[in-house]
Amino acid sequence: MGFLRLPGLGTVHYHEYGGGTKPLLAFHGYGMTGKQFNVLEQSMLGEYRVYGFDHFFHGESKLEGWTEEQILAGMPKAMVKLYLEEWFKVYGKQRISLMAYSIGANFVLVLLEDYAELIDEVILMAPDGFAGYKGFQFLQHHSVGRILFKSITKSKWIAPTVLKALKSMKVIDDSLYTIAYNEIDTRKKREDVFYTLNLIRFLQPDMQKVAEAINRYNIKCLLIFGKDDLLFPKKPAMPAVELLNDAEVHEVPMGHWLVTAALDTYLVNLPA
Repeated sequence: MGFLRLPGLGTVHYHEYGGGTKPLLAFHGYGMTGKQFNVLEQSMLGEYRVYGFDHFFHGESKLEGWTEEQILAGMPKAMVKLYLEEWFKVYGKQRISLMAYSIGANFVLVLLEDYAELIDEVILMAPDGFAGYKGFQFLQHHSVGRILFKSITKSKWIAPTVLKALKSMKVIDDSLYTIAYNEIDTRKKREDVFYTLNLIRFLQPDMQKVAEAINRYNIKCLLIFGKDDLLFPKKPAMPAVELLNDAEVHEVPMGHWLVTAALDTYLVNLPA
């Protein structure tokens, strides 16, 4: 593990693991850390050396010198470049692969806009960024949603009540309810959700530009969706996926909670 100092942002902690030699930079999902992908022991860790970054408000990464006003205004999209620029300073500029799960996919897709010529492969699981999630968009960008989001953060009872209502209306399923509830049961956790989603709210990839870059440089793409995922399912992502020439797309019999030993087994058994 190590730390990267990102000018103007703070200190990002990363986990280093895997027995392979090919560098794979990885961005985890909400509520996890850069070690999330260590369950992919058979399918990934033998071939790659993973550098898994902790998001800000996660793990040991520390946003430094930012006021609440700045956090709520959002991190400029151009700052995502700092992850690669600072990593290259430590490990040397070289060809890499990228991997992400859920909201972490936005980081990968934004990096593809500027560094496609250096990227060999992209592996995305239950990815945000292809179509987005309307609930997040409402909370992150709509004036009423942003006010509601802040109120939920400060209240002990609003968030559980909203989650129960969403579950009863089948907007979220049992697994998403459990994941979400475990992230809002303390004020600190609610604040971390609030600050995280506000900080990354402008990290929205230009999928036309991303697709053109992937196609131009013949980047290998493996995209995995959960058949029962209500957060980032395959169907709304397909218009963007279809812009890619040769993406390998899989829909597995799982929900949003995708990075598991079961997925590792699935990937190992893919046809060569």
